[in-house]
Amino acid sequence: MAESSKIKPFTVSSLTVGIKSTLESAYKCIYVEGEISSWRVYPSGHAYFTLKDSGAQISAVMFASSLARCKQAQALKDGAKVLVYANVSVYAPRGNYQLTVLAAKLVGEGDLMQRYLELKKKLEDEGLFDRAKKRPLPFMPRRIGIVTSEAGAVIHDMVRVLTRRFPAIEVRLYPSLVQGVEAPSTIIAGIKYFQNNFNPDILIVARGGGSFEDLFCFNDEELVRAVASSNVPTISAVGHETDYTLCDFAADVRAGTPSIAAEIAVPVLSEIKERVKNAEMALAVALKSKGEYYAQRLDHLGETLFSALRFYRQRVESRLERAESKLKLLSPYGVLERGYSLTTTLTGDVVRDASRLGEGERIVTRFMRGEIRSVVENVTALD
Repeated sequence: MAESSKIKPFTVSSLTVGIKSTLESAYKCIYVEGEISSWRVYPSGHAYFTLKDSGAQISAVMFASSLARCKQAQALKDGAKVLVYANVSVYAPRGNYQLTVLAAKLVGEGDLMQRYLELKKKLEDEGLFDRAKKRPLPFMPRRIGIVTSEAGAVIHDMVRVLTRRFPAIEVRLYPSLVQGVEAPSTIIAGIKYFQNNFNPDILIVARGGGSFEDLFCFNDEELVRAVASSNVPTISAVGHETDYTLCDFAADVRAGTPSIAAEIAVPVLSEIKERVKNAEMALAVALKSKGEYYAQRLDHLGETLFSALRFYRQRVESRLERAESKLKLLSPYGVLERGYSLTTTLTGDVVRDASRLGEGERIVTRFMRGEIRSVVENVTALD
């Protein structure tokens, strides 16, 4: 065994959570065939039983809402061979897994589930349900098209939720049938209508709850293909949370109920306004802080620049003073301050050699203060 300091063990809870996540995501909306045993319906209306075959068995539960919609509920009993539509779930406190049954039918009676399974596999194999093809919904849509029945509570509930959350939203209904053999063609007509009219940002296909048979029109192949090929991002909101139709798999987003679809479709405008207000305040504070920071930087840079200029000026002045001193030392006029004089001809040539002057020539002699003009009377040359 590795050293204990290097071991990073799972906790029982973390391992169970991992198993739960893996099982429930991998075995969702599956079909299982088996024989019922230990069937028992509790006062709550929930049914608990075991589903088994010759090689294994698994615990199962069918909650009251699903059992109430099952038209063959009276035939579900010990020994009955059934095909169930279910999700695998894990009960973490006990570490048990079970089937949560959403629908069930006796094997050999009716072919709706078989047709459902065959069409689902066919469309899956074509890639029609590929998650990579799903489009995100726009964050703040302006217009929403809804295809559903104009009768009943569904459209009223959806409009109420939409307008409460986002009062400025525009909603248009395309009334359709939502049950029976004629329903798919009317729903397809509604989808096609919104491809070329109203310019919606989101399309919602919806109906309320019902039995597996009631919702079966939403498993029509042409309708499923129309949902998948819609040029408008589409939400499928058919039935209740536990109901899954092929339209749900074809749509960009699946909503558990029509009301949930309305909540998914639009944000809460008042919350957005509050977020914008908070963002504006945060921006103002940030800008003020930045402004103060840069003002301090400018002040500091100004002081630094002023100090540098002052130092440079002092250096220049010092160099000028030294140059001026040197210039005075080198200037012929500087010697005048020490008592010497400077003699030039009238033309300004400095007289360095007396022999260059002639008798009678006029010269100028400069002192520190003033000058005199003279006439040469005699020239004495020095060897």
